[in-house]
Amino acid sequence: MAWEQAYEELALRREQARGMGGPEGVDKQHARGKLTVRERIDALLDPGTFREFGTLAGKAKYTADGDLVRLQPSNSVIGNGRIDGGKVMVAGDDYTIAAGSSESAVADKWVYAERMAHQLHMPLVRLVDTAGGSVRLLEQQQATKIPGYSTWPVIPLLSTVPVVGVALGACAGLGAVKVSASHFSVMVDGISQIFAAGPPVVRQGLGMTLHKDELGGARIAARGGTVSNVAKTEQEAFQQIRRFLSFLPRNVWRAPPVIACDDDPARADVQLNEAIPENRRKPYAVREILKRVFDHGDLFEMARAYGGSTLTCFARLNGYPVGVMANDPMVSGGAMTHQSAAKMERFVDLCDTFHLPIVNFVDQPGLMIGPDAEAAGTVPLVYRAAGAIEQAAVPWVSIVIRRAFGVGGGLHGPKYGETGQSLNHRFAWPSAQWGSIPIEGGVAAAYRREIEAAPDPDARREELEAYYRKLASPFRTAEKFGIVDIIQPSETRALLCDWVEDAYEVASTQLGPRARPMR
Repeated sequence: MAWEQAYEELALRREQARGMGGPEGVDKQHARGKLTVRERIDALLDPGTFREFGTLAGKAKYTADGDLVRLQPSNSVIGNGRIDGGKVMVAGDDYTIAAGSSESAVADKWVYAERMAHQLHMPLVRLVDTAGGSVRLLEQQQATKIPGYSTWPVIPLLSTVPVVGVALGACAGLGAVKVSASHFSVMVDGISQIFAAGPPVVRQGLGMTLHKDELGGARIAARGGTVSNVAKTEQEAFQQIRRFLSFLPRNVWRAPPVIACDDDPARADVQLNEAIPENRRKPYAVREILKRVFDHGDLFEMARAYGGSTLTCFARLNGYPVGVMANDPMVSGGAMTHQSAAKMERFVDLCDTFHLPIVNFVDQPGLMIGPDAEAAGTVPLVYRAAGAIEQAAVPWVSIVIRRAFGVGGGLHGPKYGETGQSLNHRFAWPSAQWGSIPIEGGVAAAYRREIEAAPDPDARREELEAYYRKLASPFRTAEKFGIVDIIQPSETRALLCDWVEDAYEVASTQLGPRARPMR
């Protein structure tokens, strides 16, 4: 057969590349309770759809006569495949070879995967499991280089295609960047950590001895906003990736995918009419409200542990994907903290980038107050969120379900908008109230001396609060058309399902990159 020797060498090189770090390296990976990079790719993608690139990249050993002895493959595996039928690019670290570190990497290979995702307008999934940089690279290259990858389109990717980062081990340095520089990131509790530098570097630089979980484990990373979500297992992480991508288009030149829905758009859940307690100090489960409004109660929540007073998720209305925000009175009373402001800014940018209309369920008592909030720089972060809202072009509707007070309450939706033509489309439940300051706090401040001098201070305070509460009735605002309408809570789904059809007519005219990229 012609070229028989060349085909034999090709088969041998492919076999050795697919062997990764060899049986010993694979066994060690499994002993850590972790899948290999190739097992991960198989678990993530639709069966039989992975097409690998750069299989033969690596470092080879030859005999004195120039014959191949052994190929040690590069410790990254790249290629494309399908998730629920849609094409995606995948780049995964192979920890079985030099712990996935730079000493056994061929940087051009993983950068090529990112460039390919960017140029072919294809979602990108990074499976990150790397020890980061290695000082041994210095010895190999006999020189150093200024940090950075001149051909890596890390920022342009965020403005054009969905990017997912998955932490599947101790991700330091560049590995931490690969996870965090994404639209959605997830880590696996127990096997993953994320940090700028690992324990040995921290010990040398700061004199602090920390376990890797103390430095960047799931609890730290999720609360600090380093990752969006935490999964219990690798399989759960891959399920979350599939769910996240199911709401988004392949790229910004396409509209989000609309699916068939058998949940009646006119469905009226009467239990919503009793969802808000009449006692205004009593909290409630906002997620239960959302489940009763959206298709089949199906929500995909992101960043629950970070900025928890604001909830962010994807959902569907009659099959149309939407971005959803809501205040959670169970966390800081629903107040806008520095974390929830940063979370809101990023979420609005995400929805605007990929043309998902936004639904905001508002129960906002205002900005978080007190010395900790001031030290955290809450006010300037809130106005970054305001900038994201006003610069967003995507259609927006607000449902005020209880409170909308002060600066935080004013951020329920765009007032001016990108073109100066924002509708500020908003509705309210009868339980809603709003103003520049909550009535209870306002009465306490304005009538302090009168209340203190009254024979029965509590009775006088309650009398004043009752008086002002009548003036603050949402019906009085509706009389002046300060709100589009007051609706029964059970009517919310029908209203939103009617709105979303029109919202997609607008969104379909806005396809392509935004003039302002992801912040």
